[in-house]
Amino acid sequence: MVLSTKQKFELKKFVKELSQYRGRHTELVSVYIPQGYDMNKIINHLSQEQGTATNIKSTSTRKNVIDALERMIQHLRLYKKTPENGLAAFAGNVAEREGQSDVKVWSLEPPIPLKVRIYRCDKAFVLEHLDGMLEHKEVYGLVVLDRRDATLAYLKGKTIIPLVKTHSEVPGKTKAGGQSAQRFARIREGAKKDHFKKIAEHMKTQFLENKNLKGIIIGGPGITVTHFLGKDYLTGDIKKKIIGTKDLSYTGEFGLQELLDKSHDLLAKEEVISEKKIMGKFFELLAKTPGKVSYGEKEVMANLKMGVVEKVLLSESLEEEKIEEFEKQAETTGSEVVLISTETREGVQLKEIGKIAAILRYEVNQ
Repeated sequence: MVLSTKQKFELKKFVKELSQYRGRHTELVSVYIPQGYDMNKIINHLSQEQGTATNIKSTSTRKNVIDALERMIQHLRLYKKTPENGLAAFAGNVAEREGQSDVKVWSLEPPIPLKVRIYRCDKAFVLEHLDGMLEHKEVYGLVVLDRRDATLAYLKGKTIIPLVKTHSEVPGKTKAGGQSAQRFARIREGAKKDHFKKIAEHMKTQFLENKNLKGIIIGGPGITVTHFLGKDYLTGDIKKKIIGTKDLSYTGEFGLQELLDKSHDLLAKEEVISEKKIMGKFFELLAKTPGKVSYGEKEVMANLKMGVVEKVLLSESLEEEKIEEFEKQAETTGSEVVLISTETREGVQLKEIGKIAAILRYEVNQ
């Protein structure tokens, strides 16, 4: 599962908040309840741990652990059953001064189903399982090729990660006639076959063993791609992974970007495409109908308060407080908030024009 930008933001915010707390001793409680697990069993287990905690020698540590467990138990009893994806819950005394008591409890239904069951008291909350959810696991293989060059890459989330570049020794066409022309034609054909075999071997090496590979997209001049796929260069296992091809004008890094831009239909469900679409719409309106968009903190907030904003586009690089401020205002007028990453060209452009933009419901005189 690929997290949306908003899911990532909320999860990052949660992990960042809890990571700042440190216990003076092993007194911060972390509980992970996997999907489908009986909540009552967890509550009973925590009650037993309360009894065990009475044996802790340090008076302050004993009190902090017992209090944290009590708050945790009270909180978990609010749930009639375990949430669909499980639950991560945390409790502890986070008072700044020793001897004071400020026991807080947090819980989060994660965006990805929990598979682990954990109970731990430590000096810090156990957050690595949530932090790991922020990593993109699913990837696509990208291949751009022509008769002379090829580049293989991964599309991970919204980021293109180049893997391998290969260059052929296919000679250019000769003006010589007769037997010389035929000889050069044979040389060219042999070099092209070697080039395609090398590409196929790289694809097998780079893609076949990756369990997180969702599919492969191949791009290049249409005739070349058809010829490459029409022969027996690729094994059946690799062919099964190919989800589509695109006719391209470039190879190399430009070709990879062109392939991504042209693969909207193949990657329609991926967030990178939805981001590029909405930012593309914004920049198109900015060029053709500037009265239907606005950008900059003051301008967008003013339009939000007027109730004329359809979508608020916020860069992920904005401060958390600013994002929350715009989300709160957007709720009052029914405006949609879209968080835009900085991993695409369009996302970088949004960052460069002030990190905040909006598509309006109708044209407004600025």
